[in-house]
Amino acid sequence: MHHHSHDNIDWDTRLRQLRDEDSLTATQTRRVAETLVAGRDSCRSVIDVGSGAGGASAAFAEALPGGTVTLVDSAPELLAAAERHTAAHASPGVEVHSVRADAADEELGARVGQADLVFCSLVVHHLPDQLAGLRRLVELVRPGGRLVVVESGLWAHVLPWDVGVGEPGLEERLLAARHSWFRRMRAEMPGTVRLPVGWSTALRQAGLHDVESWSYLVDWPAPVTGPVRDIVLRRLEWLREAAVEECSADDLAALDQLLDEHGPHYAGRRDDLYYLAAHSVFVGSKPAL
Repeated sequence: MHHHSHDNIDWDTRLRQLRDEDSLTATQTRRVAETLVAGRDSCRSVIDVGSGAGGASAAFAEALPGGTVTLVDSAPELLAAAERHTAAHASPGVEVHSVRADAADEELGARVGQADLVFCSLVVHHLPDQLAGLRRLVELVRPGGRLVVVESGLWAHVLPWDVGVGEPGLEERLLAARHSWFRRMRAEMPGTVRLPVGWSTALRQAGLHDVESWSYLVDWPAPVTGPVRDIVLRRLEWLREAAVEECSADDLAALDQLLDEHGPHYAGRRDDLYYLAAHSVFVGSKPAL
């Protein structure tokens, strides 16, 4: 039986999709993990909250010279698969554990415990009260340890400016529609609380100090093939979800032509699709006792 998390998404059904997305950013995720672990003998334990398919957990399990990696997710089948994947990539001396829990659970700290480094990628923006969510994550950090939050710096672009159907600039309008949908979704979410500051400020408000950040590109130039092409096509389908309510009939018709496998304008046959995005990494330290 599949399980729906607090955001009402059945993540158990998305293992293949999440593994494709892990592959998309595998090089960058490995570098982030190595950077966060390198030169810190005190970092012997990592908790990955919202571990998904286990891409980041596996990167930490490879980077740690020894210790433990704990995966936390609310989807049981996804969590089990991610734990197996992480264990298969772990360095000698690294133990891998998992805890089924939701990042929105008020009892998260009691269920998960603490670690030297807590990692949470593309999760906090799903929470109704994002600052409260950050404070729950801070509870998981041992005194003197660090919290790492990854969020989208720049949303992905995948299409040329003029795709030959509809008016030029289609993707910008689709992205604007998705932003509008996201704003409305958060406004209607039960228990929602606005976070009117940037992530660095939010980490400081959650009780962390020495907050720093950097960004990295995810750059797959045209022509994309294989899993990357599949991700691009899924992204167009994702953009369509908001376009139905937010875009003009002409823009929706143009997007439908790009998604029509049997039509002359099917995006899957184009050689100018690409994937370019920026993710931002925010790191803060918990005061030592």
